Amino acid sequence: MTEYFTVTRTLRAPRELVFEAITKPEHFAVWFGTAAVEVPQDSLTMDVRPGGEFRAVMILPDGNRIDWSGEYKVVEPPSHIAMSLTDQPGDDVGLPVLFDLEESADGTVLTIRQDRSDFTDEQVAATIAGYNEFIDDIERVLERLQSA
Repeated sequence: MTEYFTVTRTLRAPRELVFEAITKPEHFAVWFGTAAVEVPQDSLTMDVRPGGEFRAVMILPDGNRIDWSGEYKVVEPPSHIAMSLTDQPGDDVGLPVLFDLEESADGTVLTIRQDRSDFTDEQVAATIAGYNEFIDDIERVLERLQSA
């Protein structure tokens, strides 16, 4: 049985706008990299449909790079995305990552779940911290989109 770890946050924006921030390359490149990491726009492939491909490159502050790939399994705008994600393209099909967006009185509840797989507790904690940084940057993207 798959064991997931979860990150949940309420974002003060309509669900459609949150979905756009997650799925449009020009916004994705901002939050997926966070403030410390560059995700070159030309490295992104985001064919957001079932069976569509995902690819991105992260350039770390020390100059190292991480190549990411995955496949969109389920896309139900604006409420759900299920995809695989790996930083070992070609060697690994990736772990399931799920994005759920629920409307709430305060905006949108974003829940991200990822298969724990064989991660150590330290790796889970680091991944959760990374997702929280992503969501911090998604909030900044949403603020910019709503003030435009």
